Amino acid sequence: MTTTSTSAASAPAAEAAAAGSGPWRLARRELGRRVSVRVSLVVIALFAIMAVAAPLLSKLGGWSPEEFDKDAVDPYLGGQPIGSLGGISAEHWLGVEPVTGRDLFARVVHGGQVSLLIAVTATAIVVVAGTAAGIAAGYFGGRTDTVLSRLMDLTMSFPSLIFMIAMMSVARDVNRIVLMITVIGVFGWPGIARVVRGQTLSLKHREYVDAARVGGSGSWRILTRDILPGVAGPVIAYTTLIIPGMIATEAALSYLGVGVRPPTPSWGQMIAESVAFYDTDPMYFVIPSVCLFLTVLAFTLLGDALRDVLDPRGSRT
Repeated sequence: MTTTSTSAASAPAAEAAAAGSGPWRLARRELGRRVSVRVSLVVIALFAIMAVAAPLLSKLGGWSPEEFDKDAVDPYLGGQPIGSLGGISAEHWLGVEPVTGRDLFARVVHGGQVSLLIAVTATAIVVVAGTAAGIAAGYFGGRTDTVLSRLMDLTMSFPSLIFMIAMMSVARDVNRIVLMITVIGVFGWPGIARVVRGQTLSLKHREYVDAARVGGSGSWRILTRDILPGVAGPVIAYTTLIIPGMIATEAALSYLGVGVRPPTPSWGQMIAESVAFYDTDPMYFVIPSVCLFLTVLAFTLLGDALRDVLDPRGSRT
């Protein structure tokens, strides 16, 4: 009887231990309970699939993003789309652009591909460079910390948007997508580097790091095996918060006319071109704006949730 009661009492404890094994499992369970996280993941997945499958989707729609359809616009009304809601029909699923008659669905999916490619690639550069600089500054300290910290201050002191506009305006005969990724990445890394540096300073004197150092582990092994996993949570959380800023930056540069050039579509460029027609063809303005808004909102909500769960101290400051 005693054995039965002992085993019965130990069963819930074993289940609790299994359920609570590992902070990542707890974080995943906590995130799964939030409706905003599930909805954000669905929206992000849909736009990611749309961006990856943009060529296939435009073929299904029957139009390429650069193909003109003069029969879809009325030349006697200034090139306004024929039909209601900007020319939405079975032939043009989201309508057409005024004047040119280009299919808006093909432009939106290819524009999403360009916008997300720039944002995600620039974010990857920022995260890798910022994490490496922050870990090096926090772990090695001394002159390394001084040089990297001053470099962070110098980069953050620049009026980044004005400098981006100047560089994008001067550089003409270059790949605009590569240039935008490089320029955005150059000015984005100090923010995450400061976060990682602070985390590294609090980790490098922990007992397990001192034990690894006494045990003969080299700096590289300590950085990759002990320090990097400790800063992974905040880095993941802040990465999802950086992406919407990158999307907005690309859209702003394209809106100002110094980003992606026609005929290559992007959401910011489409919004800039639609301003002249928002009173006569509001759908041309609404559709890319809604896509941009939903993408930025989804990444922002996901990033806030990840920060609350993975970096609760950072979310309170």
